[in-house]
Amino acid sequence: MDKMRQSGILMHISSLPGKFGTGDFGEGAYRFADFLKRTGTLNWQILPLGITGYGDSPYQSFSAFAGNPYFIDLQELINLGYLSEEEVEKADIEGDGRKVDFGALYERKMPLLRTAFHNARNDLKGEMKEFYMKEKWWLRDFAIFMALKNHHGGKSFKEWEEKYKLRDKEALYSFVSANRTETEFWIFTQYFFFRQWFRLKEYVNKLGIKIIGDIPIYVSEDGSDIWSAPEMFRLDEDLDMITKAGCPPDAFTDEGQLWGNPIYDWDAMKEDGYSWWIKRIRESFRLYDVVRIDHFRGFESFWEIEGHSDTAKSGWWSEGPGMDLFGEVKERLGEPEIMAEDLGFLTPEVTELIESTGFPGMKVLVFAFDSRENSDYLPHNYIKNSVVYTSNHDTQTVCGYMESAPEDERNFAVEYLLLSSSEGYGRGFMRGAWASVSYLAVAPMQDLLNLGDKARFNIPSTLGGNWHWRMNAGDITSDAEDFLKKLNRTYRRNNA
Repeated sequence: MDKMRQSGILMHISSLPGKFGTGDFGEGAYRFADFLKRTGTLNWQILPLGITGYGDSPYQSFSAFAGNPYFIDLQELINLGYLSEEEVEKADIEGDGRKVDFGALYERKMPLLRTAFHNARNDLKGEMKEFYMKEKWWLRDFAIFMALKNHHGGKSFKEWEEKYKLRDKEALYSFVSANRTETEFWIFTQYFFFRQWFRLKEYVNKLGIKIIGDIPIYVSEDGSDIWSAPEMFRLDEDLDMITKAGCPPDAFTDEGQLWGNPIYDWDAMKEDGYSWWIKRIRESFRLYDVVRIDHFRGFESFWEIEGHSDTAKSGWWSEGPGMDLFGEVKERLGEPEIMAEDLGFLTPEVTELIESTGFPGMKVLVFAFDSRENSDYLPHNYIKNSVVYTSNHDTQTVCGYMESAPEDERNFAVEYLLLSSSEGYGRGFMRGAWASVSYLAVAPMQDLLNLGDKARFNIPSTLGGNWHWRMNAGDITSDAEDFLKKLNRTYRRNNA
C-alpha cells in the first residue's frame, strides 16, 4: 500500500491538561484534537491505555484488555449527578497541574469513582449488564481479579490464598457471590472508560485524524492475563516464572534491561492458533486506527533470562513465532495498519521478518549523530516505508540530548540539520524529520515545545520519577501552532 506523507504528535492521555490530577478523556483531549486539526497534523499517537501498576508504567498493566480508570473524565459524572462539585473539590486531586501524582490518584480519585458507582448503580443497571455481556470474554476474569486483589490488600496474586491463586472453581464462585458489589465496581469503571474513549475517538476521527495506539509485547507478571490463562506462559506449577523478559547489555546499558515480564509459551500459543494474540490485536484495532507493536524484534527472537536471576546479563536468545504468527494475523484480520518498533539490536533475521510483514519500522533522530559511523538513523538512509521520530517516550528529549551530547555529536547534528538557536533544537530536529522521505514523521509534544530533560517521560529500567510529565493548557502558544502548521504545509504532510 502506497502511504501518503503525513505527520503525528506523540502525546499520551495522562500528559493532557485538565483539572482532575491527570490528563483524561475530558475537555483537554478534545481541545488537543482541535489543535492537531488546525495544524494539519493527521495522527495523534498515544501510549498504552491500560491500568498502570507497579512503577506507574503503562507497559506494566493488570490487564492487556482493560482501560485505566484514571482517564475517566469526572466532569461527566458530575454532570450526570453521580458526583457533586463539592465532593470532587474536597478530594483535592489536581495538585500543581504540572505532573501526574499516581499515589494521589489512587488515594483520591478511586474513592470518587466508588462514590459515583454507588450513586449510578441502579440507574445504569441495564446498560452495564449489556456492556458486561458484550465484553465478558475478558471482563469477567478482570473484574474478579481486581476484586480479589482488593480483598488481599493489593498483593500480587502469587501471594493470594492457594484456592484463589490457582482458580479453584468453587472458591471463585463463593467469592463472587459474596463480593458482587466489588466486581460490579470494576465493571462500572470499564463501562465508563470505553463509553468516554469511543466518544472521543469518534470526534477525533471526524476531524480526519487517526489515533496511533500501542501494544506492549509483554504482559505484567501480576495481571489477570497470566492469572486466567497460565498455560500460555512459561510458568512452573506454582505459577512462578521459569524465565522472564529483558534486553541484553548494549551501548546504552552495561547491565542490560531486566523487565521481569513473563515469557509466552509460543508452542502452546501456536497449538491454540495464536487465539490470544488474535484477540489482542483485534481488540487493539477496535480502540485505535493504527497500532504500534512494542519491541517487535522479540517476535523473531527474544532475550530470555532465568526466572530467579536479578540481572539481564545472564540471558540468552530464543526463537520467537516470526511470520507464523503474523501470517495468522493477516489471514484472520486482513491487512491491519501496524507499525513495528524495531529499535535495539537488529539481525538480518529481524530485518527479514519486518520486510516479510511489510510493516514500517522506526527511525529515531537522537540516535543518529555518532560522528564515527554512517548511522541507519540518519535521514539520507531512510526508506519511504518507515516512521521517523525526533525522540520518543524512552529517550531524552531532543533539547535534553543536545545539551548533554558529546561535542562531536552535537556539532554533527548542528551541521547535518542546519540547526539554529532561534528555532530551538526540538523544532530543528522536527524540521529534519519532516523533510525526510519517511511517509510518517512524529515528534513528542515536548520537542515541539523545545523542552529539556525535566520533561523527559521515562528512563527505561528505572523506578520512580517516570511517566509524570503534564502539559498546561497555555503551553501551546500561537508560535508553536504556527510552526507545526507551516512544517506540515512545507513538507507536504498535511494532506492539503
